[in-house]
Amino acid sequence: MAWNEPGDNSNKNDQDPWGGRRGGGRQGPPDLDEAFRKLQESLNRIFGGKKRGGGPVGGGKGGGGLSLFGIGLAVVAAIWLYNAIYVVDEQEQAVILRMGKYHDTVGPGLNFYFPPIDRRFQENVTRERAYSKQGQMLTEDENIVEVPLTVQYKISNLKDFVLNVDQPEVSLQHATESALRHVAGSTTMDQILTEGREQMATEVRDRLQRFLDTYKTGITVTQVNIQSAAAPREVQEAFDDVIRAREDEQREKNQAEAYANGVVPEARGQAQRIIEEANGYRDEVVSRAQGEADRFGKLAAEYHKAPEVTRQRLYLDTMQEVLSQTSKVLVGGQQGQNNLIYLPLDKMMDGRGSATPNSAPSSSTSSTPDLGARVANDLQQRDLRSRESR
Repeated sequence: MAWNEPGDNSNKNDQDPWGGRRGGGRQGPPDLDEAFRKLQESLNRIFGGKKRGGGPVGGGKGGGGLSLFGIGLAVVAAIWLYNAIYVVDEQEQAVILRMGKYHDTVGPGLNFYFPPIDRRFQENVTRERAYSKQGQMLTEDENIVEVPLTVQYKISNLKDFVLNVDQPEVSLQHATESALRHVAGSTTMDQILTEGREQMATEVRDRLQRFLDTYKTGITVTQVNIQSAAAPREVQEAFDDVIRAREDEQREKNQAEAYANGVVPEARGQAQRIIEEANGYRDEVVSRAQGEADRFGKLAAEYHKAPEVTRQRLYLDTMQEVLSQTSKVLVGGQQGQNNLIYLPLDKMMDGRGSATPNSAPSSSTSSTPDLGARVANDLQQRDLRSRESR
């Protein structure tokens, strides 16, 4: 039966909810003072506290102050130990300054230092950082352009980054502006707006790295990117017209080069063909001339042997060659006579051709040289007979 249930409650005054009885050897509810006192005793044992006058540890006023001091000292020690132990990641490094002087550069792992005697500067040395800037620059040809750029960099020497410059990243910004203005001031506006940006970025990076090395900031510039530069907004339309005109010029040049690439090889081929034809004609003329010279030399030798016969033969060959190319023939009479006989062979051949229309036209032309040859033979025989008679 519970102590507060109805029924026999004769002994309820002697019962309490903690299962004990008041008075006698029964204990009441837990005493908070007793629990706190036990905690003090435990702490005093840990920190070497002593009892006074046979009483409990820390029972006196002086013992309580000593125990509180120990608690505070333990808390301070725990906080100091928590701050003294630190972890450096794989991508990080830490620089330790002892009494304000450089002591060591710590690599990845679990490390320990002694604050406040030591000071720790921990940074990521592998991550690339970026810094962007945009401003108006004066070019070499005294024009103003807006040049936006982005600088990518990383910490290459943490000791120099921490000790040599008070604010290294601010110094980087100032050096970037100085390098950009120097390079833009030695570059024309056309190069900055068109194809010269890549070369300009390379020059800015080199000059900026020289500045940072001179300052010993411990920063390495990995890349400088210059975006599309533009003219000030007040004159942007005029610059756009200039750019379009330049693009049209380049397009016309490309078309002209394409046309030249098509015409020039053809002209060169024709020129080479003419040269080859000229060389062939030259060789032909030279060979013919050499043949004629050889023939003339042989003919001269024969002429010395028999001048009259050679002269007559030359005459007959010449007449045969001339008469074979014409349809008209003149026949001379006896020696001492001035009678000439004209044979209109062309008319005769025309009349013959009209009389036989079915005959091929080539027969008349082919018969003319034969007739001329017969006439020449007749003349030759007549001349020989006249000479024999004499």
